[in-house]
Amino acid sequence: MGGFFGTVQQVECSTDLFYGTDYQSHLGTRRGGMATYDEGRGFYRAIHNLENTYFRTRFEPELDKFVGKSGIGVISDTDAQPLLMNCHLGRFAIVTVAKINNIEELAEELLAENMHLSEFSSGKINPTEIISLLIIKGKTYVEGIENVYRRVKGSCSLLLLTEDGIIAARDRWGRTPIVVGTKEGAMAATSESTAFPNLGFETSYYVGPGEVVRLRPEGMEQLRKPEEEMQICSFLWIYYGFPTSCYEGKNVEDMRFETGRVMGESDETDIDCVGGIPDSGVAMAHGYAAGHNVHYQRGIAKYTPTWPRSFMPARQEMRNLVAKMKLIPNRDMLRGKRCLFCDDSIVRGTQLRENTKILKELGAKEVHMRIACPPLIYACPFVNFSASKSELELITRRVIKDFETGSAKATMLADAHTADNVDVSEEKLKAYATTGSPEYQAMVAEIARRLNLDSLKFSTLETIIKAIGLPKCKVCTHCFDGSSCHTLK
Repeated sequence: MGGFFGTVQQVECSTDLFYGTDYQSHLGTRRGGMATYDEGRGFYRAIHNLENTYFRTRFEPELDKFVGKSGIGVISDTDAQPLLMNCHLGRFAIVTVAKINNIEELAEELLAENMHLSEFSSGKINPTEIISLLIIKGKTYVEGIENVYRRVKGSCSLLLLTEDGIIAARDRWGRTPIVVGTKEGAMAATSESTAFPNLGFETSYYVGPGEVVRLRPEGMEQLRKPEEEMQICSFLWIYYGFPTSCYEGKNVEDMRFETGRVMGESDETDIDCVGGIPDSGVAMAHGYAAGHNVHYQRGIAKYTPTWPRSFMPARQEMRNLVAKMKLIPNRDMLRGKRCLFCDDSIVRGTQLRENTKILKELGAKEVHMRIACPPLIYACPFVNFSASKSELELITRRVIKDFETGSAKATMLADAHTADNVDVSEEKLKAYATTGSPEYQAMVAEIARRLNLDSLKFSTLETIIKAIGLPKCKVCTHCFDGSSCHTLK
């Protein structure tokens, strides 16, 4: 995925910019970049690869080079940014959080119009450059951003560092957030409000879907009104978000706790203790313990000094290894106990299967699993949720494939990642996605069997929507139920 931070101040901004951008690091670790603007010196920009180190270690040595009272920064899982542009609109730097499903089509059109595209060293098209060129086609910044909204199939939120403040534009459907913060003589915009408290900012505004605002040290100016419709990604609360962050006024930790509490109250499973799979399963586990009236114990602890989030390495083998290395089971908390663990989701199932094996080898009498969201049935076309190349990488789709076709091929693909078409009707997929249906119950039971779990339960769609506190029509739940009222728009 990715996250950004920008600030414009009456004084030098580099320190706030540096730490504000660093607070986006839980959203990705492939590329990091910052750009500042100074009236005398102009723009300064630096981009670094973060795959083998952290944002802070890359940028701290050159922090004194970022001179100016305004700046933007980004942690990106996709492309090298910020980019610097000079056009009829003026000079600007740009950062984006985006997924462009029609990027090849857009690139061909722009090239046909005699526009120039640079490339990654890998030869891939830079999504932020495509967005920049779409903006440049407008007569004003707002017109250019509206062009992005019309043309990009997927999602795009962005910050523009201009010679006159920072322009923040949230995705047309509000799939990814932008939060505005204020302190004396300064304003900031970020993907994660968790960046604000330690820097002295107070959350002052949630940018609406499709809304465009300009930030200056003295205040905010609305350039484009927000849309009425919204489809914010539910996985921001379930998985991506840092516990202290808020989206649309709803705190991440609170939402996760409430999801667990509801499951704990309704669950009749006899257990001795409950624990969370760090990090995003911990709050849910605390909620489950409260709702089920059972002790919370850290049967698994995360070793934080050296291991980043496990979804970041490009190769699945490395993701599996990092996942194993960072989570350390506590034998003395497990031996002879009926243990229940909470986690945010099950994607491939590879890590969970290995964790269950280790927990039982260490003496856990039973291992039960409770998941914060419904089963992931559909791949996400709107945000960069995972590096999956095929829907058959989802354990749900492999199970469904087996049930519907009787083929062993899907099972054989459990640890392989070659693309394949899932020849299952939409009607059937809907049946598997319906909580409590015979198809749903059979699928969940089979997943539990394959992962060697004593029991497995998923949260319901109704529970997560109630915990988020927004109307269902304003929350994107496509990966759970295939809802597609705004698919690829």
